[in-house]
Amino acid sequence: MPLCEVNNGVGLDTLWDANDVAHYLKASRSWVYQKAEAGVIPSVRIFGLLRFHPGAIRAFAREPIANGRLLPLTRRGD
Repeated sequence: MPLCEVNNGVGLDTLWDANDVAHYLKASRSWVYQKAEAGVIPSVRIFGLLRFHPGAIRAFAREPIANGRLLPLTRRGD
């Protein structure tokens, strides 16, 4: 899955691109770009390309939805 590898001096760390994040979050690639540009999803720019640390994306996915609202499910015709 991961495509970009960076040696951070301590060891080899693998970063994800937008396709990897979209696959992990089951979202579209454009949604990932929009949320990263808005600062909602943690990301870094490397030579103009957005990259994502897998641990930060996993933590993001576990966060409760801020200001989220659950809507009750209703059957059609009710």
